[in-house]
Amino acid sequence: MPLYQVSDWLLDIAFILYVLSSVVFIVAMTGKNWAGRDPKQHEMKFGRIAYWMAVIGFIAQTGYVITRWIAGGHSPTSNMFEFMAFLDYCIILAYLIIYRIYKLTVIGAFVLPLGVIMLAYSYVFPKEITPLIPSLQSYWLHIHVTTAALGEGILAVGFAAGLMYLILTIPQKVATKSTRWLEIVLAVVLMLVGFIAMESTFARMDQKTVFEMTQPSTTPTGQASPQKVEYTLPAIVAPANSTIMKEGPMSPWFTAPEWMEGKDAARKLNTMIWSVISGVVLYGGLRLIFRKRLAAAIQPSLEGIDPDLVDEISYRAISIGYPVFTLGALIFAMIWAHEAWGRFWGWDPKEVWALIVWLFYSAYLHLRLSRGWIGAKSAWMSVIGFVIILITLVVVNLVIAGLHSYAGV
Repeated sequence: MPLYQVSDWLLDIAFILYVLSSVVFIVAMTGKNWAGRDPKQHEMKFGRIAYWMAVIGFIAQTGYVITRWIAGGHSPTSNMFEFMAFLDYCIILAYLIIYRIYKLTVIGAFVLPLGVIMLAYSYVFPKEITPLIPSLQSYWLHIHVTTAALGEGILAVGFAAGLMYLILTIPQKVATKSTRWLEIVLAVVLMLVGFIAMESTFARMDQKTVFEMTQPSTTPTGQASPQKVEYTLPAIVAPANSTIMKEGPMSPWFTAPEWMEGKDAARKLNTMIWSVISGVVLYGGLRLIFRKRLAAAIQPSLEGIDPDLVDEISYRAISIGYPVFTLGALIFAMIWAHEAWGRFWGWDPKEVWALIVWLFYSAYLHLRLSRGWIGAKSAWMSVIGFVIILITLVVVNLVIAGLHSYAGV
């Protein structure tokens, strides 16, 4: 069996184990009040099972990283599939360390599903191992990208703990500004889940919509050359100056404005529209099922958890993830940029958003340490900070073109 197939097989095993671990963690939290069960014993028993499932999954994913690295000849971080899978690996690693320190079962019920979402997101992108483009053929690929991913993985644990703190402490009996914003955060997470589910479903159905559009040619004659654009998801928005070559499940509702240059711009906008629609539908469906706000449905499972401990976990994770992210996403990135492009900074969209993330977490630490922003204020910032990271990973890669754009959805 080729080594790259072994790596895919190991990653599939890890994904299945992470899903099972997430389910068992949720059972550990939601089943505490089952009749005839001691809540602490129930939580400890199922929490321990879920933890060891996550450990075995992590070992399998470690095998994936090693075998894919050997098969590809470079660290598995050169495209969106590899980077998102490696980011998931870092999230699970950070969780396993945090769990060994604090032994708090409930943190797994928030972190493991987040890891599952990230790994599921990676499956949306092409999995093939491709040769590195010249600008990526550097040892800085291993240093810069892996360190940045590790920093983001640790910050993800801070986000999960911050979100858990807000659900635990915000009163849900009366609708307030805090309850509304918390629901918006949960809806944003569901948008990513909905996008992954839709993209995976339509990729298997193989009902692509194919457009042919005319772009200005770079040939000496100056004649326009037709280019094909394929949509995996049903076409809501069609590229400007295009005709449909192959009908998909539905006809486009409108045409993208002409200022959206590039053959992929309209397709990426189409992806974002479907992400929002799927998230709204998912959120609305869950609200109908629970007949209450999602945070209100989750809150009873967190009874008995010390909010101060959760706040400390969030802060500790961010205080560790921040310097790691600073090294990987800024310092090492600027050194590599100077070697590859002859400049330390170029205002590329990904560079700008990495700076925004760094400035936000700098503000978080400043306000926490010098202004005493603990508890709810700190938790809100930890949640908002990771939402900005998600924007960097999803929106910037899928919509905004730049030197770091290697998304293909």
